[in-house]
Amino acid sequence: MGFANKNKLLITLAALSFCSTVASAQQTPSSDAKPVAKQASKKSGIDHSGKARRGKASYYAKKFHGKKMADGTPMNPQSNVAASKTLPLGTKAKVTNLENGKSEVVEIRDRGPYVDGRIVDLSPKTAEKLGIKEAGVAPVEVKPLEVPQTDGSVKLGAAASEKSEPSEH
Repeated sequence: MGFANKNKLLITLAALSFCSTVASAQQTPSSDAKPVAKQASKKSGIDHSGKARRGKASYYAKKFHGKKMADGTPMNPQSNVAASKTLPLGTKAKVTNLENGKSEVVEIRDRGPYVDGRIVDLSPKTAEKLGIKEAGVAPVEVKPLEVPQTDGSVKLGAAASEKSEPSEH
């Protein structure tokens, strides 16, 4: 092995030694370090309360059709699926367009939308039923019906406690 190759080898070994020293120093927990699991659960912002929320709804763009959603299933534009950043996956909720009063029940199976002020992304079919498809965005109220809890139980949400309108004969 030539002198130049020995120098390259020594420099490489020194760099690797330095990197491993830095990495182990970064992994040493400090006294004020918080467990990662607790930080993640606080930041996740998942709302199991079942309370109604108001905000804007949009709908899935064509490029998302067939793409895998957060629950692992492909996005079907003809289904009544929706995305929420805050409701647990599996939540069934009543979404009402506040401009025209039309409502549809959806199942939260994905995460999103990631645009400020928007609280739910709807399938194109649901957006059309609610009269949102032409404008693309509309003010809505999302009232959970059934909210999966962390212990495996299901809590009834705000929409479940509404009394149904008496039918006219």
